[in-house]
Amino acid sequence: MDSEREKMLAGEPYDPSDAELVADRRRAESTAAEYNRTDPDESDERQRLLDGLFGSVGEHVSVEPPVRCDYGSNVHVGDRFFANVDCVFLDVCRIEFGDDCMLGPGVHVYTATHPLNPEERAAGLEYGKPVTVGDDVWVGGRAVLNPGVTVGDGAMVASGAVVTEDVPPRVVVQGNPADVVREIE
Repeated sequence: MDSEREKMLAGEPYDPSDAELVADRRRAESTAAEYNRTDPDESDERQRLLDGLFGSVGEHVSVEPPVRCDYGSNVHVGDRFFANVDCVFLDVCRIEFGDDCMLGPGVHVYTATHPLNPEERAAGLEYGKPVTVGDDVWVGGRAVLNPGVTVGDGAMVASGAVVTEDVPPRVVVQGNPADVVREIE
């Protein structure tokens, strides 16, 4: 039988109160809190903590504290990744950023979701859908990437946008829900 962790990662309904998952969230919360207490000149310590928090970390990565995540281990960032202050990663499924991605302050990335049916929701089960962000993507401050979306290479998500559907490569999206407003030459 699949563990609750295996079901979670596969995007199947899972029980978030499972002891292993609770322990993993506490570990991530503790590591993130330690990271968030670091000083700007503690780059080696920040790197060590990010390597322990995220599933994979490219080269020349910068994440400005504070940062929050559910598990951390499902967050994968490429080379030259930058996240400004107050970013949130609800990573019950994989969140993957390509190379040369930049996140403005307060960007939220959600993979966690819940059943629409209120009786199923009341039963406490959750599920998730992965989020994938290509190379050379800029996500403006306070934007939200919702479960299951893919943002194509070279795209720009404007500040405050709420991305509910896939974003094609080399376009600018804005609004709630986010719509393509122009192509990038």
